[in-house]
Amino acid sequence: MGLIIIQPTAPMPLFGVVSNKAGGHVVSTVLVAMVGMLLTAISYGRMARVYPSAGSAYTYVGKEIHPTLGFLTGWGLLLDYVINPLICVIWCSKAAGNFLPAVPYAAWTIFFTLVFTWLNLRNIQAAANTHKYLAIVMGVVVAWMSGATAIFVQAHPTDFWKPFYDPATFTMSTFSAGTALAVLTYIGFDAISTLSEETVDAENTIPKATVIVCLLIGILSAIEVYAGQLVWPHGEAFPDVDTAYVYIAGRAGGMWLFHAVNLTLLVATVGSGSGGQMAGARLLFGMGRDNVLPPAFFARIDAVRQVPAWNVLLIGAISLAGALTLTYELGAELLNFGAFIGFIGVNLAAFLRAWRVRSFDAIAPACGLLLCLYMWASLSPKSLLLGATWAVIGLAYKLTRK
Repeated sequence: MGLIIIQPTAPMPLFGVVSNKAGGHVVSTVLVAMVGMLLTAISYGRMARVYPSAGSAYTYVGKEIHPTLGFLTGWGLLLDYVINPLICVIWCSKAAGNFLPAVPYAAWTIFFTLVFTWLNLRNIQAAANTHKYLAIVMGVVVAWMSGATAIFVQAHPTDFWKPFYDPATFTMSTFSAGTALAVLTYIGFDAISTLSEETVDAENTIPKATVIVCLLIGILSAIEVYAGQLVWPHGEAFPDVDTAYVYIAGRAGGMWLFHAVNLTLLVATVGSGSGGQMAGARLLFGMGRDNVLPPAFFARIDAVRQVPAWNVLLIGAISLAGALTLTYELGAELLNFGAFIGFIGVNLAAFLRAWRVRSFDAIAPACGLLLCLYMWASLSPKSLLLGATWAVIGLAYKLTRK
């Protein structure tokens, strides 16, 4: 389930923006981000053992440290949930434009916002088998891309080490910024902790699954972006930076692979965006039901469809407005800002618990905390400013609410 949540093609949609941000070092940023996420996964696993039925960063931080910090962690993750469908609308609109370039981008954003919202208002949830088969299709496309890359590289010899390190373009600041963005590859692994109550031997299975999923996604992602960098070396501009990997596939395997990758990622992103919109709507519902947010609006359930319709519509409106005003890159960084708040909180909670019990066990969460703090601080100044504004609004709301 964890592999399906993250998706085997996770690094493909953000390849172009990470390549530009990190001076072409996409492979290295993905691998360094994997280290930070593995350490964070260990912290999630340890906290899941302590709170096997809770399964949320909000609970871990609130119970281990302080309820106010728990609220701020949940508030940060709320930004993650709200931005997820927004960047999915942006990417789907760009990908659909590759099929029908005559249709304006704004029209596609309206279309996909309506599709996501309609799916959730009708309470249509993708079945587990559908996700399974989609994951199989994505695996086939990844294998096809790998084979096409091998054939392409044989005909066009290149420097096989340059994707890992290129002294001509490497700087620590750009590499750090790229790594902070590459974390988007792993977003969703923490959702495994929410499955504790449905898992056999959750205290042992959840920690193992969380770490294994991060490791497998990291290895697979590194292979995918390595192939991309061999086919399209850094320095050559992409026709469209947001859908760069689709053009890489076209160069490696021709128009058939171009359309296969474009369609596969489009369908996968529709599923991710619509699922993210419902997850955000249900998080808002839960916060309204707990009286954390005004229940008159956020805790309302449609009597016929049995969904939090007002929340679905609210996130749909935010997605449309954001898709028309934000870039995919800025949206991804804002999403990561919210995710990092959760990761930092869980690592801190795991560190404090381990320090009280056995100080040696505090090493992993301490390293995870420091690495997440560093990547969080490496986000662009604009995203940090917008994210900080979001955090201040949440804190002010918490302090003024009776």
